[in-house]
Amino acid sequence: MPKRSLPRSRPSVQGVATSGVTAFVDALEAAADLEAHSLMLVRHGQVVAEGWWTPYAPDRLHLLYSLSKSFTSTAVGLAIEEGLLSLDDTVLSHFPELDADVTDARSRRMLVRHVAAMASGHRDEALERARTADPKNLVRGFLLTPPEEEPGTVFAYNQPCTYTLAAIVARRSGSSLTEYLRPRLLDPLGIGTVCWQRDDSGRELGYSGLHATTEDVAKLGLLHLQDGRWEGRQLVPASWVAQATRAHIDNRDQMENPDWQQGYGFQFWRSRHGYRGDGAFGQFCVVLPDHDAVLAMTAATENMQGILDLAWEHLVPALSPGAALSPDDDAALAARLAALELPRVEAAPQPPEETAVRWSQFEGRTTDAPRMALGLTRDGSGWQVAVEVVDGDATPLRLEVPLGSEAWAVAEPPGPDGLPLPVATSGGWTDPQTFRIDLLMLETPHRLQLSCHLADGTDGAVTSTWRPAPLWDAELHELRAPRE
Repeated sequence: MPKRSLPRSRPSVQGVATSGVTAFVDALEAAADLEAHSLMLVRHGQVVAEGWWTPYAPDRLHLLYSLSKSFTSTAVGLAIEEGLLSLDDTVLSHFPELDADVTDARSRRMLVRHVAAMASGHRDEALERARTADPKNLVRGFLLTPPEEEPGTVFAYNQPCTYTLAAIVARRSGSSLTEYLRPRLLDPLGIGTVCWQRDDSGRELGYSGLHATTEDVAKLGLLHLQDGRWEGRQLVPASWVAQATRAHIDNRDQMENPDWQQGYGFQFWRSRHGYRGDGAFGQFCVVLPDHDAVLAMTAATENMQGILDLAWEHLVPALSPGAALSPDDDAALAARLAALELPRVEAAPQPPEETAVRWSQFEGRTTDAPRMALGLTRDGSGWQVAVEVVDGDATPLRLEVPLGSEAWAVAEPPGPDGLPLPVATSGGWTDPQTFRIDLLMLETPHRLQLSCHLADGTDGAVTSTWRPAPLWDAELHELRAPRE
């Protein structure tokens, strides 16, 4: 089934105050620690505001991190409706080959509903302990990691819970998560290509790793807002939507920020307003039933609470009865959103002297980024940058990209596997001896900042810093959607 777009409308027609949306965007851009990549606001089933900060774009897949969990939750609800599993099944019952290995009584009593609600009985994240227990089979490692408390009694945000849910759906359906969701959810919603990262065993992660567009996220939110109905068809049982989006366990003592203290559903968070799926660094699907609205966003920030605070401050009043509607301002808001752009590196587009800069010699390394070397050449189209990644004894990875001196330059150089690596660059000379370039890994929230100080005008040392650093130990060419 082909990809289809949501219908569009003007904010004032759907009762949305454009001033509130504008204030929200202004506040995002004014905050030094918030970097938004995209937003889409849906009201009464219509997209009323949307924007992408250049070089991000509407059709660009974006790593959703833990927002992936809400797609996994939907797969669980569909599998229950089809009779493939039950919330009251023990987890172990779906892996009978592990029965003799799992001797801990609490692990044996763990139910599907417990792992769906992040209430496995573990007091904290068990991912590394599970990997240590079995590096090749995370489900087995998880079940061999005894919970400290009785399942269902304590909350702990715990990746193996969701991984195990995904593994159950895959086993019971005989397909991957993406294959299972394609005819049941993705095609009916008009969602095109999505990509899900897999682990070494070949399983899709479930708890993270899904790459999708901002509009795909908005569609998932709208489906839940409509209690599982889509174009007159009940895709997901309304009873599952109600269960998945209500709080099942108190998490006030485990979480610090107010919007993470409102309780946890089945792979959805409750919020001070409505509920949401979210992922690291600001990937959001916020559903506001009281306002018949959905906010979908992608971003790159360590301050996720800051984005929600601004949404409650500016967007919720703009959706409330009595908000001042301004039909004459609809066009101005659309123009504002169409012109969004991430700040570029403030630098001169060329060095003080028209000379090529030879390969730099790497000296030292940062703690959160790979070792790098840089080379620069100039041709008729401008400066070209060669980035060489040095990783131990492995063959160096070399990417050649345009500099992006006066605008963001988007390129898709081939990685070592021959597949394209979408990046955007901005850079130049910040002073006569210092060259800097930022590489945005366009299908993720991550930016790699490289700086080379040219001690004698030709060679120098490269420093590299992630902003923000990826949550897993990935090579540079792996920071993209995992296409086959």
